[in-house]
Amino acid sequence: MSFKKTTEQASHYQHLEQMSVHDLLHNINNEDKTVPLAVEKALPQIEKLVDEIVAKMKLGGRLFYIGAGTSGRLGIVDASECPPTFGVSFDLVIGIIAGGDAAIRKAVENAEDNTTQAWTDLNAYHLTSNDVVIGIAASGTTPYVIGGLEACNAAGISTGCITCNAGSPLAHEAKFPIEVVVGPEFVTGSSRMKAGTAQKLVLNMLSTATMIQLGKVKGNKMVDMQLSNAKLVDRGTKMIMDETKLDYQTAERLLLTHGSVRKAVNYFLNQ
Repeated sequence: MSFKKTTEQASHYQHLEQMSVHDLLHNINNEDKTVPLAVEKALPQIEKLVDEIVAKMKLGGRLFYIGAGTSGRLGIVDASECPPTFGVSFDLVIGIIAGGDAAIRKAVENAEDNTTQAWTDLNAYHLTSNDVVIGIAASGTTPYVIGGLEACNAAGISTGCITCNAGSPLAHEAKFPIEVVVGPEFVTGSSRMKAGTAQKLVLNMLSTATMIQLGKVKGNKMVDMQLSNAKLVDRGTKMIMDETKLDYQTAERLLLTHGSVRKAVNYFLNQ
């Protein structure tokens, strides 16, 4: 399959080294403004994948992200934020990066070129047909990611992808592809920029919409969030005050006793 990698095309801007800081920042910002519009065009694709994730999770499935480099790191960030935000277990949304955890901080040479390692990495979690695996790759050509989705498809596991090139091999492989075409980067080929921003926006949508559909948000509040620091205890206390009209001290005591906003409010309403 031949296709055009717009993420690798030359920047619309020339002689970047001659620009003032003012011009650099304004030009980068102007490029960044185009990203949400590109995401908007992909909303129908995103919706289909969210529906699939929700359906599978209701059957006891999990969500996996696989990627290399920036894409892999973004998946890990999104996965790691689900437990504290929504109170779900750490094995419900899992991020896997080519080269293993060491690659989160430092690039691991040639890790993204291994076509079989993703399947090996995924199988450490004993995949089932209720799981969903999403491959993240701005280029849409990363062998690690494509190989992982190929193996998942062969095993009857639902697959999705997030890529920033139209008609890529990765999108062709995914059962639920998401293509956010952001065009050339400000620095030619630096897909950590617009492409990375697009991937982060899509990941925000996937995990947040899924968790809301699964009942992890009430009204507009994170009622199941983990109370892992003073800021979150304070936020949770004020949520309880808002729901129950209790004073701060009583609400805080109720929260710390029951461990979550949801449980504390339910106890108060049913006592």
